[in-house]
Amino acid sequence: MNRAPTTAALTVLLAAHAAEIAALKAENETLAQRVSHLEEQLRLERLHRYAPRSEKRKERIFNEAEQAAAEAEDADDVETAAIAEWGMAEVEKPQPQKRGRQPLPDSLPRERVEHDLPDDQKTCPCCRNRLHRMGETVSEQLHIEIKSTVLQHVRFKYACRHCERTALHTPIVTAPMPPQPLPGSIAAPSTLALVLANKYVDGTPLYRLEQALARASISISRGALGNWVIRAADRHLLRLYEALKQTLRAQPLVHGDETWVQVLKEDGRDAQAKSFMWAYRSGQDSEQPVVVFDYQPGRGQEHPQAFLGDYRGLLMSDGYQAWRTLDGAVHLGCMAHARRKFTDALKARKKPGGPALQALKFFDALYEVERLARQVPNDGETRADYTLRLRQQRSLPVLAAFRTWLDDLAPKVLPASLTGQAIAYAQNQWDYLVRYANNGLAPIDNNVLERDIRPFVTGRKSWLFSDTVAGAKASAVIYSLVLTCRACGVEPYAWLRYVLTELPARPPDADIEDLMPFNFGERASQPSTC
Repeated sequence: MNRAPTTAALTVLLAAHAAEIAALKAENETLAQRVSHLEEQLRLERLHRYAPRSEKRKERIFNEAEQAAAEAEDADDVETAAIAEWGMAEVEKPQPQKRGRQPLPDSLPRERVEHDLPDDQKTCPCCRNRLHRMGETVSEQLHIEIKSTVLQHVRFKYACRHCERTALHTPIVTAPMPPQPLPGSIAAPSTLALVLANKYVDGTPLYRLEQALARASISISRGALGNWVIRAADRHLLRLYEALKQTLRAQPLVHGDETWVQVLKEDGRDAQAKSFMWAYRSGQDSEQPVVVFDYQPGRGQEHPQAFLGDYRGLLMSDGYQAWRTLDGAVHLGCMAHARRKFTDALKARKKPGGPALQALKFFDALYEVERLARQVPNDGETRADYTLRLRQQRSLPVLAAFRTWLDDLAPKVLPASLTGQAIAYAQNQWDYLVRYANNGLAPIDNNVLERDIRPFVTGRKSWLFSDTVAGAKASAVIYSLVLTCRACGVEPYAWLRYVLTELPARPPDADIEDLMPFNFGERASQPSTC
């Protein structure tokens, strides 16, 4: 005989079902969050692969109607609206570059090529009388001619007639050769400068340079070219590189970052292992701009510690913890890194707007202050004092409102989402991110060094890897020098040609301060005798 379930049994059964339903709902919510996170990652990956990588917000991404509708749905946009009330002054926009053909530089030499009518056409087609020249029409073409020449070093020899007649041995005196960068090599200083500029300024791999020379009937193997690069760096350019390092350590501000490089033949390591170029740079407004690359086999904290030592100045870097281990430096955080995470979160959304767009308004306000600070300061006020005053008046209120907004929003956003990760990064790095606002010399971000790393990354896409550690170290030396030239506004080929002519003639203990790119001055435009 079946008995009806008791009230206690029903209660237990209902509780079990309720617990199972709650567990399923929690699992469903977890899976939904996981799917949302993966969809964000997929959308961002597709944008990185197929869309422009620019962080600028343009109308090609979001049209105004969609953006306005999305912003209207956000009820907590009060803080960002208040940014406009802080009264950003109008910043003078730079004059846009004129489009179309630009005039050829006046510094280029002109060669006059005259075109005249044949004598039988110098009669008037109307009355058949003789025509007279009334003027001329001048147009200009750019003529580029690439030439290769062979320098024959003729060294005259002298002997003594008297000794030839009377002595057992006749002394012979030969005129000496001027010091050469690579004794015994066929490479003149101008040739070495051309090879170095092609590889490290233009990003041309040595095998392509070998092919280009072969088209001009010049047979030089890539092995020989690589040997020239390493020997030039070791024998001469390393002296300048070491001097650059000393100059950098004396700067009040240093930017730091790192990027990977692959070295095939390195003892104790696989060919696929990643090594690193540690990059350092002086401040953008430094009177002695310096960029230094330091090759190291790893990414550990010991490398910046060994390079900077007991450095006591300002150190701008991203959130990588290895930089924070330098105890003596005053650490600054990169605002562009924080902004980039919100930009990625905005790109990965299904619909425009949302918290990421609100965060970017704070960044826009902060960078508007920096654009204003680049203008000419008032009379009697230094650039640093002017920048500090603007930041204290305008940036600090924006930063305070931004921190309040982050703290209020953090509990409401899924931590695993891109927006949640961006908020967490900004909160964790906050003390470093806001430190710039209390120092007029401090930069707001690390972009100046990231721009200097870009030529290396672009070149890496072409030459892919370094064959040996010696080649990687030589690359660090030469990249440091040519990027320092760029920071100083010096033409790298002209500078390399000059220093590779001068350095061989200078003893190892000679002063080379005048050869530094920031002291090079007008010598860059002087013709070489090589």
